[in-house]
Amino acid sequence: MIIYLHGFDSTSPGNHEKVLQLQFIDPDVRAVTYSTFHPKHDMQQLLKEVDKLIAASEDPYPLICGVGLGGYWAERIGFICGIKQAIFNPNLHPETNMQGKIDRPEEYADIATKCVSDFREKNIGKCLCILSTHDEVLDNQAINRTLDAYYQVIWDDTQTHKFKKISQHLQAIKQFKATH
Repeated sequence: MIIYLHGFDSTSPGNHEKVLQLQFIDPDVRAVTYSTFHPKHDMQQLLKEVDKLIAASEDPYPLICGVGLGGYWAERIGFICGIKQAIFNPNLHPETNMQGKIDRPEEYADIATKCVSDFREKNIGKCLCILSTHDEVLDNQAINRTLDAYYQVIWDDTQTHKFKKISQHLQAIKQFKATH
């Protein structure tokens, strides 16, 4: 099973396309939606929904996948739930770059203080990060400097922030999901 978390633009048709692409490597892909506007509520909802999906699944090695803001959540929720993560252009600091777009961006900073300290050290090797060299929204060089000590990072030279086409990375995700 692959759990897919959309980014900030939850209504983008690209989300459905990514779910269809992920079905090439696992027919059981579940898209979980969340508001994107209320971080503390989103975290509670995502934890509850992902935990429910994991409990109901017969897949012994589920994976959570997210793009942009969905990558932020996939990394954290996957860590808390004990499953592997695949993240595309993750928004690591929504508390600073989502100002004016969401109601309470400061809640992201509060969430960070309440999470396990140094969680990435405890999550080493359990997340695959795919970054675009053409991300027009985030500084992926800075994201790479933050994550490459903990996770495998793959660079993509064709996609933009929303990563409309992920098919060129499906085999890497499939292989990552299959290793234990």
